[in-house]
Amino acid sequence: MIIYSASRKQFSEDVLSNEIADKILHAFKSRLHHSTSKSEVESWKNSLQYVNNALISADTPDSACIGIEYKVPQTSKRVDFILTGRDENKKDVAVIIELKQWAKVSPTKKDAIVESFVGGAVRELLHPSYQAWSYATLLRDFNETIQTESIELKPCAYLHNCEDGDAIKTEHYKKHIEQAPLFLRHDATKLADFLKKYVKYGDNTNLLYRIDNGRLKPSKNLADHLASLLQGNHEFQLIDAQKIVFEKALELASESRLGKKQVMIIEGGPGTGKSVIAINLLVRATNRELLAQYVTRNAAPRAVYESKLTGSDLSPKLVPLSG
Repeated sequence: MIIYSASRKQFSEDVLSNEIADKILHAFKSRLHHSTSKSEVESWKNSLQYVNNALISADTPDSACIGIEYKVPQTSKRVDFILTGRDENKKDVAVIIELKQWAKVSPTKKDAIVESFVGGAVRELLHPSYQAWSYATLLRDFNETIQTESIELKPCAYLHNCEDGDAIKTEHYKKHIEQAPLFLRHDATKLADFLKKYVKYGDNTNLLYRIDNGRLKPSKNLADHLASLLQGNHEFQLIDAQKIVFEKALELASESRLGKKQVMIIEGGPGTGKSVIAINLLVRATNRELLAQYVTRNAAPRAVYESKLTGSDLSPKLVPLSG
């Protein structure tokens, strides 16, 4: 679901007339049936002025399309800004821009984690490049339109208030910045060049609409990757009753695919293998092109399983759908 969408020309007019925040807020209330914080409204007023300057500098075609606050289906995630059009080869491209108002950022020793003053306190936050790239990964892995039509996704991050990039551009974060370029306050021209490189022509194929209405479906690449992660991980091998329960759950999942709703409750004490069954079901269901999610109230189990499956670094294929 996209909260606000418009042509590049209309978007620029809304920004220049100082109506952009009001229009987004009106659409926000209409589509999500609730309002949002004053700080988010202020972020629209501030950040989108800078993005519009970059679009104008890049000579972005009037008919390119803008999507703001795209809510990724089945998640609480919202993509700040999407620009759609075609590159010099007339190939469909969607540029994803993660916008931050941070003025100062501090590094940490954790992978893809930085610190900045947000919400009245210094907090640990995702590196903006990683965040932009993770949204692109979610779309590639779960949006059938992007998969089947081979739509190019180009993520980047723009910190328009941050002047000192020494902390956020250290070698520690290099791999994330390579996946999603990071632009700071004085990089407006570089951002414009980035936009111009990938969106030379307008969105004449309703690309933004097609993405927004793309069916949820796990990609084959995701299914293959998840299956390969379990190979050699003895912690996730099914034994005894675990295998029986696992096969029963798969049988019910197949029946639910035919429109018959199913609920299966598995009871067992600590160490009986409930989580092992859940992880295996996640992988097998995904392999069968079923939309499956591992849901827990506590983030700790997710971190443990990510570590066991992929090592200490955050995995490009285990970006959480929710939480």
